[in-house]
Amino acid sequence: MKKRAALLSVAAALVALGTALPASAAPAPAAAVKSVRSGLDCITWIHNNDPLTGGVDCTNNTGAAITFHADIVCGWAPDVTGNSVTAQPGQTQESSGHCAFYSTGIGHIGWTVE
Repeated sequence: MKKRAALLSVAAALVALGTALPASAAPAPAAAVKSVRSGLDCITWIHNNDPLTGGVDCTNNTGAAITFHADIVCGWAPDVTGNSVTAQPGQTQESSGHCAFYSTGIGHIGWTVE
C-alpha cells in the first residue's frame, strides 16, 4: 500500500509539472514590429539562427542626429540593453543584444532615445 501511495504521489507530481511547464515555457518569439517614435522609424527583429539575439533597426527621419539603443526583455534572465548607436538624418542604424543562455526567450524588444 505504501508503494501505491508513493507511486500516486509521483504521478501527481509529474502531472503538476506537466501542466506547469507550458506556462513557464519560452514565450512566442516577438514579431517584427514597425513603429515611428521620436523621429525614428524602427523595425524590431529576432535573429533567425539564434533566438536569444535580437535588436532594432531605426531610420532617422529628422534633421538632427539621434542616439538610441535596443531594450530587450529576456524572459527569466536579466534584460539586455543593446549597444548605443547614432543615426544621422536619413541614415539607418542597428542596435542589438544577446540574452543569457538560460533565458526563456525574447519576450519584447523596444528602443530608447538617449
